[in-house]
Amino acid sequence: GLKQTQDIMKLNGTLAELTRRFDEYGEWLYWITIMGEPSANKPWGWQLDGHHVAINYFVLGDQVVMSPVFMGSEPVKAESGKFKGTIVCQAEQDKGLSFINSLTKAQRARAIVATEKGPTNNVGEAFRDNQVLDYIGLQCKKLNAKQKDRLLELINIYVGNADDGHAKVKMTDVKKHLDATYFGWMGGTGKDSVFYYRIQNPVILIEFDHQRPIALARSPIPTRQHTHTVVRTPNGND
Repeated sequence: GLKQTQDIMKLNGTLAELTRRFDEYGEWLYWITIMGEPSANKPWGWQLDGHHVAINYFVLGDQVVMSPVFMGSEPVKAESGKFKGTIVCQAEQDKGLSFINSLTKAQRARAIVATEKGPTNNVGEAFRDNQVLDYIGLQCKKLNAKQKDRLLELINIYVGNADDGHAKVKMTDVKKHLDATYFGWMGGTGKDSVFYYRIQNPVILIEFDHQRPIALARSPIPTRQHTHTVVRTPNGND
């Protein structure tokens, strides 16, 4: 999680290089807020906020809630410049695509709610608190054991941005609700397709979205060079 955050910040530096808009983009144009007073037994938290990174982290004793979390980038890879070679959000992309393609024909028919995707499809981003969100796609109680393991591997990419101990606690909670989990997909399923997917149950909401270019170009056509991801904790626990 720390490495991905740092790499997103670096790619924001790459975006500044590409656009020459150093007043708007840059590696260090981020803010940290401490909420409450750090304590071993009283509630407190912190937020890291900036372009393509927003992490909210609540602490009470040994309990942690790490959400909402927003991570993304445009571009997702630096082809040149100071941070050449930096790349993010590939596991989220590739394992999501691998999972949809591991489903049977009948399962895919339930999971894919649209074969075309719009410019932006995420619904859990900023200013979307307390919305009532319908489940879409395939209910995961219909998966076999191997497919469930693959889905948990995909979920763990996001949950695993927290430290190992707290991620393990969260994954235990996710597993308890696995049969109530839905997986929905919009877009193509080819090697170079753009797509959106949503993983949703009573204790976690995950979204992945290939989005239209904004800073590097202006187009309604989504691209793999602009990605957004969201993690929320539904039912009042963000």
